[in-house]
This record gives sequence, C-alpha cells and structure tokens, in this order.
Amino acid sequence: MSAQVQDDLAPLPYRRDPACPFAPDPEFARLRREEPVSRIRLTGGSEAWLVTRFADARQVLADPRFSSRLTPIGVVVPPSRDQGLSEALQSRQPGTFIEEDPPEHTRLRALVTREFTTRRMRLLRPYVEAVVEEHLEIMAAAPHPVDLMATFALPVPSRIICAILGLPTEGTYDFAGHTRVMTDVMSPLPELIEARDALRAGMREVVRAKRRNPGDDLLGRIIRESEESRQSRKSGESGESGESREPVTDEELVGIGNLLLVAGHETTAHMLGLGVLALLHHPDQADVLRDRPDLCDSAIDELVRYVTIPHHGELRTATEDVRVGDVLLRAGEQVLVSLPSANWDPESIESPEVLDLTRPPRTHLAYGHGVHHCVGTPLAQLELRVALPALLRRFPGMRCAVPYDEVPFRRSNVTYGLHALPLTW
Repeated sequence: MSAQVQDDLAPLPYRRDPACPFAPDPEFARLRREEPVSRIRLTGGSEAWLVTRFADARQVLADPRFSSRLTPIGVVVPPSRDQGLSEALQSRQPGTFIEEDPPEHTRLRALVTREFTTRRMRLLRPYVEAVVEEHLEIMAAAPHPVDLMATFALPVPSRIICAILGLPTEGTYDFAGHTRVMTDVMSPLPELIEARDALRAGMREVVRAKRRNPGDDLLGRIIRESEESRQSRKSGESGESGESREPVTDEELVGIGNLLLVAGHETTAHMLGLGVLALLHHPDQADVLRDRPDLCDSAIDELVRYVTIPHHGELRTATEDVRVGDVLLRAGEQVLVSLPSANWDPESIESPEVLDLTRPPRTHLAYGHGVHHCVGTPLAQLELRVALPALLRRFPGMRCAVPYDEVPFRRSNVTYGLHALPLTW
C-alpha cells in the first residue's frame, strides 16, 4: 500500500506529508493560515476543535480550564455498535495521571517526578551506555539487512524502563505487543480492550509481588514510602512537611506503572527509529551529531522537534467558555492540539521544514507543555543523547536497505513510528 493511500485512510490528526513523512500533512499549513482552530470529526464519531498554530497550542496545553479528567475515554477510537464494548472502554485506571487534573494529577505525578531528576539521570547514564553498547554488538553480529527497530530501537528503551520500574527480565508480559494495539486508533474495540486488560493484569501481578518484597526501584520505593505514610497516619504522626502522604493503592500503582512502561519504551523507540531515518536522508546532519559532541543536546532537541512523534496532545474538555485565537470554545467542547503542526509553524520557528542540528535551542511541544509536560523527558533525552551518536559512530556507513517508499510506517498510532527499519552498511 502506498504512503498516500495509508495517509488517506488515517484520520486528519495522524496524517503526514506523503512527500516528506516527517512533515505534517500539507492540510495543516492551510489550516494554520486560514482556520487555525477548526472543527473535525473524531474516529469515535464525536466532534472536537483542532488547534494547529504554535501559540494557540501552548495556550491550550497550559490552560487549567481545559480538563483531562472530564474527557470521555475512547472518543478517538472507532465507534462500536456493541454498547457493552463502548462502556467497557470507559473504565479508567486509577493512577494514570495524564487523565487527571490537579490536585489528583499533582499528587500522583509527585510520586514519580523525583525519579527523573538530573541527579538520577547522571547515576543512570552508565547503565544506559552499557545497554546501548550491548545492542550495538547485537546489531554488528546480525545478518544483513538488520532491522533497527527489532535489534536496537525497541529493546534499548524497553530494558531501561523495565530496570527503572523493577520489572523482571524473564517472563515479563508482552507489554510492547499490547501497546501496539492500544495506541492504534484503528484497532477493533475487542482487540483494544483485550490488550488493555492484559496490560493491566500483567502490571497487577508485578505490583502484588512488589507488595510482598519491594525492591530498590521506582515501584518498590513508592510502595515502601506508602507503607510508611500509612503507618504514620495510623499513629497520628506527620512527615517533615507537617502532613503524611495519602497511601497509594495497588490499582494506582498499576496505572502509574503501565503509564511509565508504555510511554517509557514506546516514544523513545520510535524516536530512535524515525530519528535514524531522518539522519540517513540528511547525511550532513548525521555528521553534525556524530562529530560535534558540544552540540549534542541542542541537536537532539532539534531532531525531536523535526520528527515530533506524538501526533497530538491529550484530548481535553473546556470547563468554561475559552477564547483560543479568534474562536470561542464553549464549555463542554473538546479540543485536540496537533503537535507536529505546532512544531512546524513558521510563525514560531524560521524554516521549520529544514532539519538544522546547529539551530540554537528553541522551545517546542514534542514533550508537551504545562502541568502535563512529559515527566519522563529527562530519561528520553538521556537515551537519545547516548544512543544516536553511538549508533552513528559505530556504523558510519549505515544506510537504508530498502527504497525509501518501502519503509513501513505506523500511520494510525497515537505515537508515530516505524514497524521496521532494514539497515545495512
């Protein structure tokens, strides 16, 4: 199937330019000029406002009058004639803080924020480097062509987030397979619900095991602190802040664990895949990333902006009438922000269609904005800053092993990416 046909089948927020698969569909350029806040019909059948300009997108993402909690789950997936399936999709998983508003969002996010500090990332870096080196060796030993996604892009962040969460290395449930189904807006509802339930069941077993024996990992630390808080509340004592924290339930831990697990492997894996593909088509920029370590941080940030793998932010609901640009959004209406369109807005960045790794650092929205800015951003940045230059140095003659238009893209997943990337050198 050609790229054009695949894009025609995908809903508008998921479409990319057939002439340049890293760019938003050309329709977004027209919308930014003529209808920067426009009405679209979601795959679930309901309507929403689509925001396409950078300034408007920042406003919406930072405005507390747009609620994540009030937005029905499942409105961006295909409708079903089976009411039971539709209702089954609506059940929320406690602990999934991207679906919450403050103060509940604040309480849950605070449990994990300190796990992604600069100090934590500095301590984690030797492990990240070791995992990257191990998978570079696997790539080097594999017969050609080598699938970057299977041998490097997916396993590297998966191993790292599993280590952070304390998931067992053997017998771990198929979280990557379940995630592929769950993030595809064209998945049939029965398959989507089955994958979601399997993901929850797998993490539930992990949480139960950690309740019995919490280790020195993210989930284990939350469990120990939660138990200390419970004991403190029971005895009437308080912590240093004068208050004891609300104990965390098992179901909240399931939600926290799966949110971090899915985001922690899915986004970085496909950023690695698409990032490599973009660099192969801009070899002068690959040279910059390989040979200019002084530019690595800003270069990776530009690459992340250029590719922008999340198609949109969380669907949100206006809690009151809000004006965005020249349009008045009414209370109860939903709004979706196109992140690729915002990051390619020429009003925000000069020549956005140009991948320039020497570009001075610029604000972009690929990691979100406001209170829902991705909590794992420091981890993603660390993995990309280690993995991409190491890959380019190890295989300087790396090239795509199939014609450009035969690379299989994931065109209807919430996270844009590749099914495979065959390489040779």
